[in-house]
Amino acid sequence: VAFHTLGCKLNFAESAMLMQKFRDRGYRTVDFDDEADVYIINTCSVTHVADKKCRQAIKKATHRGAKVVVMGCYAQLKPEEIASIEGVNLVLGTSEKFRVIDHVEALFSGNTSKIHSCDIFDVDAFDASYSITERTRAFLKVQDGCNYNCTYCTIPLARGISRNTSIEKIKQQAATIASQGVKEIVLTGVNIGDFGHSTGETFFQLIRELDTVEGIDRFRISSIEPNLLSDEIIDFVATSQRFAPHFHIPLQSGANPILAAMGRRYRREVFASRVNYIRQVMPFACIGADVIVGFPGETDELFDETYRFIQSLDISYLHVFPFSDRPNTKAFDMKAKVDPRIKELRSKMLIALSREKRKKFYQFNQGRTEKVIFESRIRQRHMYGFTSNYIKVEAPYNQQLIGEISRVEIGSLTGNESCKAIIL
Repeated sequence: VAFHTLGCKLNFAESAMLMQKFRDRGYRTVDFDDEADVYIINTCSVTHVADKKCRQAIKKATHRGAKVVVMGCYAQLKPEEIASIEGVNLVLGTSEKFRVIDHVEALFSGNTSKIHSCDIFDVDAFDASYSITERTRAFLKVQDGCNYNCTYCTIPLARGISRNTSIEKIKQQAATIASQGVKEIVLTGVNIGDFGHSTGETFFQLIRELDTVEGIDRFRISSIEPNLLSDEIIDFVATSQRFAPHFHIPLQSGANPILAAMGRRYRREVFASRVNYIRQVMPFACIGADVIVGFPGETDELFDETYRFIQSLDISYLHVFPFSDRPNTKAFDMKAKVDPRIKELRSKMLIALSREKRKKFYQFNQGRTEKVIFESRIRQRHMYGFTSNYIKVEAPYNQQLIGEISRVEIGSLTGNESCKAIIL
């Protein structure tokens, strides 16, 4: 069995869990480029580019004469379109992908239909999962789905309502990860700050309990909505020895009229207050943000408002996304679409601003002592790792330090968007 996973860390965590289930059932998992009896593609559909990558992966698999199974977000949103591709044997929606082994076995027995899916609003099960990268970092799924229905986003249609498992079960998974020698866990989900709908618990309670798990040196929060990032959470991270001083907060726009059109549940003043409070209690924390450029109705004046707002904030980097028009969203029917060339220009402007922000943040940290977990990636006889506050550092390769916590002094910038690490 060969897996190919596209999209977010949540998809990778789920694929890793399903691969392990196949192995437990006696199957052998191989690389997607190798010969296999079944090729399984776990898809993403967040943008039209993601859709294109999915179709390319499907066509690559169908040319090999083996069974091809397509599952995940793209499969939930467009099952008939995928089923019509020659060579595709099975299409599994959001609820059915976790039963992929049963469906594959039914496929070989000739006792199955091509599409297995259900109405996304009927999906309420939560399947716990995690993935481990290079034995240094694990991505632990703590939440799935979203109730926010932003006007540009298909994720609620692809993944369903917000849901989660209990804190106790998540702690057990964290302990299992720790037993495998992994030092860092990244908490992942669709909208993790909204954790607790299924169990009557809260995200603050979750991180407070995870802080007690033995064997994990570092927890990192993947992304959290500004309106859900409370002072209580920020204060806890500031005093915790394990939770990394690193926040990734979706902004999407720095212009309130665009935020309103997007259906976002905050205005830019709320975002600014979160950044300012983090800086007040954690001056060296890393703060990242997502921004969408070219949303319908984003005039030059409104983009300039976004640019100047971000310029004024003490944040560390940006993830910039050109607006992607997705069918079955409210934004799809909006007027005043932005020319693709203008979107590209605005993207370049914000990417350049992001580079400036990151450089300034790295320089601000030079000379400080930080803890780093070095990873096994090697480039020109150097190893790389990230500090707790998400500064990429490099040092001469040393096998004994891979996957271990090292104390380093942050040195000068290199040409690889990283800093030299002086090992102490």
